[in-house]
Order: sequence, then C-alpha cells, then structure tokens
Amino acid sequence: MSLKLPAMLYHPCYSALELPTQHRYPIMKYRALHQQLLSLGVPEGAFQLAEPVSEAALSQVHCPTYIQSLKDGSIDAKAMRRIGFPWSAQLYQRSLCSVGGTVQTAQAAVDTGGIALHLSGGYHHAFYAEGSGFCLFNDLVVAAKTLLKQGLDKILLLDLDVHQGDGSALLLADEPRIISCSVHCEKNFPYRKQQSDWDIALAKDCSDDEYLTAVGQSLSSLLNWHQPDLVLYDAGVDIHRDDELGLLNISTAALYQRDLQVLQQCQQRSIPVAAVIGGGYQRNVAALVKLHLQLFKAAFSLYGSEFAGKIET
Repeated sequence: MSLKLPAMLYHPCYSALELPTQHRYPIMKYRALHQQLLSLGVPEGAFQLAEPVSEAALSQVHCPTYIQSLKDGSIDAKAMRRIGFPWSAQLYQRSLCSVGGTVQTAQAAVDTGGIALHLSGGYHHAFYAEGSGFCLFNDLVVAAKTLLKQGLDKILLLDLDVHQGDGSALLLADEPRIISCSVHCEKNFPYRKQQSDWDIALAKDCSDDEYLTAVGQSLSSLLNWHQPDLVLYDAGVDIHRDDELGLLNISTAALYQRDLQVLQQCQQRSIPVAAVIGGGYQRNVAALVKLHLQLFKAAFSLYGSEFAGKIET
C-alpha cells in the first residue's frame, strides 16, 4: 500500500466545543472525520497538529479591538448572536487553532508543491470587526495575506461553499493580489451579498451537470488569467441535496467530481492547492462525514494512494 499522502492538518479541539443541546452546528464532524480516516488505515503520523495563529497575524485582517473582545468575553450579546455561538474561552482558543491550521495548510501546500488538506476551516463570513454565520475570524484571508508576506505574488481563493463568501469578498476588495471567487446558491444566506472578483450565483434547482460546468469553466478561466502561485480551496459540502442549510440539489457523485476536477486542474498546472473542508450541515454526522471524505478520496487518488478506493462515493 502506498503511504504517499497529501499533508493533513488537524487538532482535537475542533470538536471539543460545548454547545447547547440541539444546536444546529455539527461540532462533532471534525473528530468523526479524523476517526474515519484513521479507521481506513491512514496513520496518525500523517496528520500535523494545528497550532494557534498569533494575534499579530490575526491583526493583519481583523480589528484589534474586536479580537480583544472575543478573547476576554467583553463582546456584546447581539454580536455573538450574529456569530451563532455562545461566547466561551474555549470557542476563542478553538478559533485560533482553526485559523492557524489553515495558515499551516497553505504553507504545507507551497512547501511541497502539491495538495494539503485541513480538517477544519472555511470561515468566510467573518468581517474586519464582526463575525457572522458561525465564523469568528476569516482563516482563508489570514492565510492568504500571510503567504503574500512570505513572497507569493498572487493567490486564488476558490470558495465553493453553498453560501457566498461575503466576508472574504469585502476583506479583499482592495487587495488585487488575492483573487476572490465564489460559486454559491443565489437564494441563500447571506441575504446581502458582497462583490467578489468572480461571483457565480446558482439557482436552487441547479443540476449536477450545470454545477460542474460552472465550477470547471470558472476555475479554468481564473487559472489561465491569473496564474496564481497558490489556490486556497473552500470545499464546502453544503451544496449537497441532503444539507439542511444548502438549498441546492447536488449528488455525492457530483461532489466528488467537483473536488477531483479542482485538484486535477491545479495539479496539471503545477499550482499548489490548500483545501479546507468548509460548511456542511446535517444532524446525521456519519452521513455528513461521508460527504467531507470525498475531498480526501479525490486527493488520495491523485497521490496514487490505495486509501482512495476505501472511500465510498
């Protein structure tokens, strides 16, 4: 069996957040995804431990006063309701690790010249001085800006979560070196969309073929035009027909084909790609994990790993 694998980042704190009973955020999916990969035979040593991002790095993207209010709990109740979580010190620390993990994933992709995967991330609704939609800090933008400081010239942020990446779009409005792309459901959260560099708003009855064509053509055009040094990929699975917040009607097979074509297009051009698992909302965590596994199946197949054949589509 080939043990050549993409870099993978994880931290146990991702699912170690205490939430109210019946809270709709599937906090246990991160641990379940990690456990499922281990059960396939992926060795524990294949996972790098995510480390908390520094407050200095966060301050490149977010307001220091906002960061402090989340750190010490002085943030007001209305702002926390907009985020969707009750405040806790545990939540703040988890968020630091999630952001740090995405930065490390981006760095690993660049260092290896290949694919790196984060078992968290995709917090694209976070703005400069406020959070929204379960997002405190925008890990994608923090990672992109961190890598620019390290010498990259251009980065593509490819957001295929079902919800528009409104926070990313606004945070990057004046940064021409980071290209923001969002392919999302038109009639879905957020109600007020922001303007990405490339927005594709899909109808609720969008078919598998229409979806895959929109993604494939968008990515091909953006890669040809911009020739980025890195692609940051938000591989949200809330496009799936069974998602409780998604409103699209995409099959598991099309989800796999989406992830495969994104990774293949980048690989064919020798562009490193760092992927985060993004959104996915089902109370059936086992079913949800099966969807997130499609990203890993696609990556494993491109590495020639026999683990790919163990993951159902």
